[in-house]
Amino acid sequence: MADVLETTINRSDFKILVVDDVPTNVLLLKVLLKNEQFQVVTANCGQVCVEQAKAEHPDLILLDVMMPDIDGFQTATILKADDETRDIPIIFLTALNSPQDLVKGFQAGANDFLSKPFNKDELLTRVMHQISLVEAKRIIIKKNHELEATISNRDKMYSVIAHDLRSPMASIRMVLNLVVQTMTPEAVGPELFELLDKANRESEEVHDLLDNLLKWTKSQTGRLNVVLQDLDLNDIIPGVVDIFEMIAATKKIKLNYHSPGHPLVVNADNDMLKTVVRNFMSNAVKFSPENSSIDITLSTEGNNAVVSVTDHGVGIAEDRLAGLFHNGETTYGTGGEEGSGLGLQLCKDFAVKNGGDVRVTSKLGEGSTFSVIIPLKS
Repeated sequence: MADVLETTINRSDFKILVVDDVPTNVLLLKVLLKNEQFQVVTANCGQVCVEQAKAEHPDLILLDVMMPDIDGFQTATILKADDETRDIPIIFLTALNSPQDLVKGFQAGANDFLSKPFNKDELLTRVMHQISLVEAKRIIIKKNHELEATISNRDKMYSVIAHDLRSPMASIRMVLNLVVQTMTPEAVGPELFELLDKANRESEEVHDLLDNLLKWTKSQTGRLNVVLQDLDLNDIIPGVVDIFEMIAATKKIKLNYHSPGHPLVVNADNDMLKTVVRNFMSNAVKFSPENSSIDITLSTEGNNAVVSVTDHGVGIAEDRLAGLFHNGETTYGTGGEEGSGLGLQLCKDFAVKNGGDVRVTSKLGEGSTFSVIIPLKS
């Protein structure tokens, strides 16, 4: 990469600070570097070097070691201790070439050494090597900034889309729910009723996707606050189950709720916890065949409360389990329902934000159990 960069580098974009207490050495280096199209600034001692480094912000410093006020090693130590100048690479110019001197120089912050008297070609080779590294760093920083801007714009777009579509989609969903509840195949005909039923189920999917997308975007951009409060799972989980009674009924799926019969108090965010269980319930209905059942179970494991959703559906292949909460794969339910995979990523994120975790166990053809584990209030 360095070789490629060297051929594309515009040398006039780079500034080199030459530091030596011997005027003829400074002049020689200045002429050599200017002939190579570099910008050149100079200093005749360590103190002036530090001042010039702060004022000129050079891309590279050629620093003599043997100087009268403070030597090059001390000057480099000062430069590396200052946030403003610590990242400027330094090539030491020195007649000292013992192993001890080299170690001392690298400890002071040297990037390279050039022995006096130096060879012109060697000087330019070592200079171009450091300049290539500086250019590579510039490119990386630029690309990172571009990537951050792209991600920020993407998240803003997701948020706007989800927010602006969520309200009208909620209205459509409510109307379709009401129509399907009140209509019968005999009243409108079996074909039209089937279309209405399909539209109702798809409106549920779209609404859930938009809700997850909005929450995920807020979570990723740090705009979703975790509001912790004491919650008895016996008070909040039945309400989530009730929401899915009608949806499950469209596939003739029975929901079985199991509670230990005593309080299970956790300190967690109410909305986040409900979102996790809703996603588990939605997936369970999606991947369960008609005339099956889903079990929602509250239990404890050590100092943790566990909410588990078990279906008796298609199951998941073992090789997919490890990445299920990370990969965001698109999947399809038993009724052709399409899922984005975003919900499970959101579940993982929300569980961790509440000091807990998620897990899944599954067997192909037998079903799956998704669980959220939250610490019990001590």
